[in-house]
This record gives sequence, structure tokens and C-alpha cells, in this order.
Amino acid sequence: MRNQEREYDIIVYGATGYTGRLVAEHFVREYGGKPDGPRWAMAGRNLAKLQAVRDEIGAPADTPLVTADADDEASLRSLCEQARVVLTTVGPYQLYGDKLLAACVATGTDYADLCGEPAWMAQQIVEHHEAAKASDARICFSSGFDSIPSDLGVLMLQKEAVARFGSPAPRVKTRIRSMVGSFSGGTAASFKATMASAARNPSQFKVLADPFALTPGFTGPEQPGGMLPAYDRALESWTAPFVMASINTKNVHRTNFLRGHPYGRDFRYDEMVLTSPGDMGKQAATAIAGAMKSMFGDGGPKPGEGPTKEERENGSYDFLLIGEYPDGRSIRYGVKGRYDPGYGSTSRMLGETGLALLESDAQGGVGTPGAFLGEALVERLRQHAALTFAVEE
Repeated sequence: MRNQEREYDIIVYGATGYTGRLVAEHFVREYGGKPDGPRWAMAGRNLAKLQAVRDEIGAPADTPLVTADADDEASLRSLCEQARVVLTTVGPYQLYGDKLLAACVATGTDYADLCGEPAWMAQQIVEHHEAAKASDARICFSSGFDSIPSDLGVLMLQKEAVARFGSPAPRVKTRIRSMVGSFSGGTAASFKATMASAARNPSQFKVLADPFALTPGFTGPEQPGGMLPAYDRALESWTAPFVMASINTKNVHRTNFLRGHPYGRDFRYDEMVLTSPGDMGKQAATAIAGAMKSMFGDGGPKPGEGPTKEERENGSYDFLLIGEYPDGRSIRYGVKGRYDPGYGSTSRMLGETGLALLESDAQGGVGTPGAFLGEALVERLRQHAALTFAVEE
């Protein structure tokens, strides 16, 4: 165990924001009043707002509150020095994340976020991976809906594939069977910030398009496209592009890279949305592809906004992962979540990532939930976040 002398196990930074508040609610709901629960605190810029949120979510009156500002390096370093793990929902991270991440690396503090901004992530890997290894800080990107279901789903499928067939599947495809709910306002803001940054620096478009953008020094085989509607003969269904595929595929490849390529150096992976067979399925796939162009327009939720509690609890998602071998053998694996993916489920996943980091002995660096935590996080998500991971016959 690291940093046991620090005042808090976990600090939730951004606790007055929509998703940060949900993370704090998760700790109250799952671990409030338990003598062996984590020592945790809520953090944000405004003490009065922190006090109000603490009362509104039913947290104990003595729940610690920490003030820090994303632009104030001294306050961020002080925050990091008090915690073993910092969970941050303050995005877009390319606008507000640099100083906090650097402070975590400098102080040897573990970190987890909800980042889906590959150009920023690639930059942080180059700037901080070796320093994080030296300070033993685990910097854990994408610890929510992007990209835990994909990242851990592939990891678990490959474990079963090796047990059943003696080798990993060289080709895995994820097909989204259903998704009820919405992406967060923060996800939309991050997408807009990413596009604006790429417009200013066109070289970033190469990073966005490269499935190996997060594996510096390694480029695997050509990957499936996934950007156009296509008919999947094995599933007898049309498929459409999945808006999260660009970031999810990069994180899956980074996990494989950091773990020493247990999926193989020739591993191929893609993600798409299942529609249905026939002309109706083709029309639906074409419509989804067209809708992606405006999915993150001005009409969606803004950062700090989101669905009602009832809407969050009535959400769900269902991923089917298929591992395929050249000789026709295959294995199917399902990952399902009970709550709204962008909020209800994401907040639980981030909270459990923080708790899994407390128990992990993985080496420091800039990585992924799959690389740092693997099956230990899968078990936490099964027990505390209403996710299921299972082979499908």
C-alpha cells in the first residue's frame, strides 16, 4: 500500500459539478457509515458550493472539503499531497487538466479521470509517462463509459479465449446491441474542444485517426475502418459507426501495449453499433452515420447538466464482444451496464477505479484501467456498479 500516511485515501475533485457530485453520491451510498470504507473528501473551487452539495447528497456533516482551483498550481499540489488517489471530473481535460495531472505525477499521487481526448492523452503520455514511473504515480485515463466496458471487456474475453483455445483471439470486434441513455455534457464539451484544437493544429487530426496514437513506438497491423455502415455476415445484421470507437480502440491497444501484447502484436479491433438485417437495418445504419456529424452540436447537455435520477436509473447498455480466429473458431463475451452510460454508470465506474487503485501494486506510469487494474476492477464493478461481464454461449 502506498502513501498510507496521507490524510485521505481519495479526493473527488469537481464534486460540485454534475458528474463529480454523482461520484460523491456513490461513496455515500456504497460506503457511507462503513468502518472499513475509504477516507474520502470532496474538492472544488468554491467552499460554499461544496458545503451545499455535501448537505444535498446526504453526506455526513464531517465529510472533509478541500478547495483547489485548476489554474492554481499551489492549491493543486496541496490537494495532491493530501490524497493517495485523486479522481477528477473537471474537463475538458485539455483545458483544465494539465496542472492537476502534473501535480499528481510530481507528488506520486494516483489519478483517474473520464478523459476521451486522445490528442491530449497522447501529449501527456510523452510528457509524463517516465516521470510517473519514477514517482510511482498511476495516471489512469478513461475510467468511465469511455473506455472501461471496451477495455475490460477485451481483457476478459481474451482470458477466456486463452483458457478455451490456448491462444488469444487475433481479431476482436465489439458490437453495441443496445444503449439507453445519453452522453454527458462533459463528453460533448470535450469533443468540441478536441475539434477546435485540431482546427488550430491540423497535425492532431492524424492522432485522432490513428488507432495506435497512444502506443508510441509501436504500430500494429492495419485496423478495420468502422466509419461506414457495413453488413456483418457473422451476425446477419447491419452495423453503424459508434461515436466512442475512436477513443475506445486507442485505449484497448494501449492496454495491450502496456501489458506486453498479451493479445498479440498482430491484434485487430473495432467497434460498431448493431442495427438489424435487411433494408430497415441498412437505413438505420446510414441514419446513425449521418447523425454522428451533428451528435455533439449545440442541442445536447452542457457541462454541469444531465438527466434526472429516474432517467439515469432507467438507462442501460449492452456490448457484445466477439473474438475470431482465422480457422473459424470464435468466442462471445457480453458486457452490460444497468444505468445510464454517460452519468449513472460512469460515476460508479470512476469511483470504483479509485478504490481499485488503492489496492493495486501496479507500477506507476500513464495508463488505462485495463493495464493498471484488470480483473480486480472487474470484480469491483460487478459488486458495486451493476456491471456484468460474462461469456455467452
